[in-house]
Amino acid sequence: MATSAKETNTTTISIPQEAFDWYDEYAHGDIDRRTFLSRLASLSVAGLSVGVIGSALIPDYAKAEQVSFNDPAIKATYEEFPSPKGHGTGSGYLVVPTQLSEKETAPAVLVVHENRGLNPYIKDVARRLAMEGFVAFAPDALSPLGGYPGNDDEGRAMQKSLDREKIEQDFVAAARWLDKHDKTTDKLGVVGFCFGGYISNFLAASLPTLIDAAVPFYGTPASEGLQEQVKGPLLLHFAENDKRVNATWPEYEKVLKANKATYQAHVYGKAQHGFHNDSTSRYSPKDAELAWQRTLAFFKQHLS
Repeated sequence: MATSAKETNTTTISIPQEAFDWYDEYAHGDIDRRTFLSRLASLSVAGLSVGVIGSALIPDYAKAEQVSFNDPAIKATYEEFPSPKGHGTGSGYLVVPTQLSEKETAPAVLVVHENRGLNPYIKDVARRLAMEGFVAFAPDALSPLGGYPGNDDEGRAMQKSLDREKIEQDFVAAARWLDKHDKTTDKLGVVGFCFGGYISNFLAASLPTLIDAAVPFYGTPASEGLQEQVKGPLLLHFAENDKRVNATWPEYEKVLKANKATYQAHVYGKAQHGFHNDSTSRYSPKDAELAWQRTLAFFKQHLS
């Protein structure tokens, strides 16, 4: 069963669309920082310098904390898990609601970062889920190299240097580990952003009997050979101004329909790729909140 909707982002965008498009190329490694800044310099925008535009687009993670790591309602720890088909061992950020008694369990949600490692925004997403009663685990694909380095440029280069298939297997291993954790029930969801959106689609295809609900935010689908295994349920979020990801959706939707998969897809009008990430000017508060409330309702429906 499929539903489709398009929402309008009423947030006024003062940065030209070209700058958002160039940042997307830069963030995904298609151009380097120098080229990105050089292109920004070519824009003639009243009142906006290269520095102003660049600093607005590049993440400021101090803005991203909605739930303090010291909040008494949650307990966060760093945990390791075995990954024999990946990099041998992986690690990540586990957040558990403190309201759970010693013997109580809760549904689990795997949280998957973008293409630059486990940054503060993704950790905060895990904490937000724990505040809603889920056991959340956010693995760091960069753990074989020592973990997220503290800046996105270096993190992006580090992730690009790793074997893609081994990274995928690390997330498969993380999902299996979380499913067996003594604080989780037998219900497992996954939510991911950008690269993490791809991993969410990949896990829905690779582990169709293990993943009970998948929520890709602006993510591309798994490989064609895996797509036919997807049964859902899936909740897919897309940004209207995201040509790269959106170009993959029509064919993927055909496969989901052929599979008779359960899915919902939402396109957020005028929103940019990365609109949920509240650390940059791509952030669209109304769209992010609407998508997040839909995500929580979806998980509560399918993981209860």
